[in-house]
Amino acid sequence: MRITFSFEAAAADEVILMGDFNNWNPKKHPMQNNENGIWSKTLVLSPGKYEYKFFVDGMWKKDPQNAKTCLNCFGTQNSVFNLEEI
Repeated sequence: MRITFSFEAAAADEVILMGDFNNWNPKKHPMQNNENGIWSKTLVLSPGKYEYKFFVDGMWKKDPQNAKTCLNCFGTQNSVFNLEEI
């Protein structure tokens, strides 16, 4: 299934999408700035539950458009979604 992630960060120089779908690899999914301060990335994922975060200029950020979160092994929150529910 195709899913598009977006993050508003007008002043950011770099936004990277990381999650368990890419083994939290910072080189896999850099996001594209649409010049309006909205960064986006479209992926094709299999149905399932996924954890993710945005890495914005070196800082981890949860998805402000998604209230669903879970505790990670570092004691902070990851955004989470179930692709079967979307």
